[in-house]
Amino acid sequence: MIWYGGDYNPEQWPEEVWDEDVRLMQQGGITLVSLGIFSWAKLEPREGEFDFGWLDRIIDKLHAGGIRVDLATATASPPPWLTKAYPEVLPVTENGVTLQAGSRQQYCPSSPVLRRLEARLVGKIAERYAGHPALELWHVNNEYGCHVSHCYCPVSADAFRGWLKAKYETVDALNAAWGTAFWSQAYSDFAEIFPPSAAPTFRNPGQLLDFDRFSSDELLDSYRAEVAILRAATPDIPITTNFMGAFKPADYWKWAAEVDIVSDDSYPDPADPDSPAYAAMTRDLMRSLGGGKPWLLMEQAPSAVNWRARNAPKLPGQMRAWSYQALARGADGILFFQWRQSVAGAEKFHSGMIPHAGTDSRVWREVEAFGAELGTMSAFAGTSVVAKVGIVFDWDSWWSIEQQAMPAQLSYVRGIFAWYRALWALGVPVDFVRAESDLGGYSAVIAPNLFVTTAAALSNLDGFARGGGQLVVGYQSGITDENAHIVEGGYLGLLGQTLGIRVEEFAPFAGPDLAAAGGGSVPTGAIAGALTGDSDAHIWSEFLHAETAEVLATFVGGAADGWPAITRNAAGAGAAWYVATQPGEQGMAALLDRVLADAGVAREPQTAGVEMVRRGDRVIRINHGSKAVSVGGASIPPQGVSVSDA
Repeated sequence: MIWYGGDYNPEQWPEEVWDEDVRLMQQGGITLVSLGIFSWAKLEPREGEFDFGWLDRIIDKLHAGGIRVDLATATASPPPWLTKAYPEVLPVTENGVTLQAGSRQQYCPSSPVLRRLEARLVGKIAERYAGHPALELWHVNNEYGCHVSHCYCPVSADAFRGWLKAKYETVDALNAAWGTAFWSQAYSDFAEIFPPSAAPTFRNPGQLLDFDRFSSDELLDSYRAEVAILRAATPDIPITTNFMGAFKPADYWKWAAEVDIVSDDSYPDPADPDSPAYAAMTRDLMRSLGGGKPWLLMEQAPSAVNWRARNAPKLPGQMRAWSYQALARGADGILFFQWRQSVAGAEKFHSGMIPHAGTDSRVWREVEAFGAELGTMSAFAGTSVVAKVGIVFDWDSWWSIEQQAMPAQLSYVRGIFAWYRALWALGVPVDFVRAESDLGGYSAVIAPNLFVTTAAALSNLDGFARGGGQLVVGYQSGITDENAHIVEGGYLGLLGQTLGIRVEEFAPFAGPDLAAAGGGSVPTGAIAGALTGDSDAHIWSEFLHAETAEVLATFVGGAADGWPAITRNAAGAGAAWYVATQPGEQGMAALLDRVLADAGVAREPQTAGVEMVRRGDRVIRINHGSKAVSVGGASIPPQGVSVSDA
């Protein structure tokens, strides 16, 4: 079965509307709703006083109507009484500003007071609804870290010190790891350490990296505390919390191991031509985080959102097209935020499955029609997507490469996306992987901007190439170890031998200081060679020595004129490629053509603007363009979808 539904907030509506809601859910093919996500103030209106009557009534109505429930723990937004009685739970920014109530997620993740009150609420919910026949899934909190991912309050400072003591045991070990001999930063006691809040100039890179790790771990510990209560009450009910695509503050590789079902909130911009490819990347990431298991699209917008400067609606048919994209890339559920479009509050202009215009509307007709269609798609449930190409995705590298005082200000995710988008255009399925993971199932592995590496990761990537794989390594990889120290043996470490190269010096493309000037276009240069022909290149160049590697393209012009830009080195039974820039479209296509051919990765003819994905024994084609296209003799309209046997 493929779940279909959305975030339902009956507390926003008078009870006389509830029966109509259930009737319309049945009419729209709804099978699952998320319930109670922001209802703490309704469930516990005063400290220690609980009111579950309203929740009892709506859950019973949903059950009677055949609607399953993804029941939330309601801890995502503390009620006003809590922050008034316990102001110490309020979070503090790195600039020392205390964030107040009146919004949501106004809490310090480390607060023992908050965790005590959360545990009491979750215990009450678990006790009351553990045996309810409508309960399908537990929904813990909501979008952890979305608004407050790092807290700098005294409670967080104490928790950070405890985390550091557990990791390093001695302050001498911490000093060595953080390189505190620089700038007279050596500590004599853990009590001297504080979170890396606003400072006169650049902060310690090791401290920043550890604080990112700590902040992700604190959110995860908060999640685990709620999960322990739910597991004890309902060991057989699966548990999830909603991820947010490629989200920097939370290391989702760690998080994914703690959820029974990976679920995601996805809001691509209909006005951005890159959105179909970027959304595809996040969907593949969700599937990969779960080890290839089906995942759940927990939230998407039926049409427009409300937080952009200009909020474009989804085009007619686009909701269906993007829902099919999630389905094609491994989702076993398609849900929305939210059921009814709110008439009050900060999200009243965020679209709903039932919009302000009611059921006589384009949005509702599309929601209803897709519900009927999805009800016939149960054959997809539980099937898999097979990929022979892996892209390394690493949160330590993300956190580190975007720090200040770097060779250039880079976007880690845009670097990943440059490779992903090129493979997406070729119709090549992709998994995301960790550098330390078993890579034996892949024919080619790409490691863009793998800035932070461990000895184990370097050895694993080396072994992949020597074992017969095609390893592609991008610039700014293998630069530091896990402690933010330059990797032993120089840039790339062990991979320098695998790749047959030596990086002497960085030479990022640059004109006048773009940051000082207030912006500017992406720096661009050029490369040329037998592999790529004449192609533009972006972001980066470097002074690179090809020691045993074959040079396939060189830089043209700029500081690195004539130096190698793309190399290939025989490594055991495989090969190791190094790409010292971000090739332009032509150069990237030529490079990937060769890598995929050498890897034996089959490609199928692509039609421009049409995304094709195989899931199980079905092929899904999605026309993201503005004109009808003909594929295999069949015409697919704009935002149209075609499903056929493989």
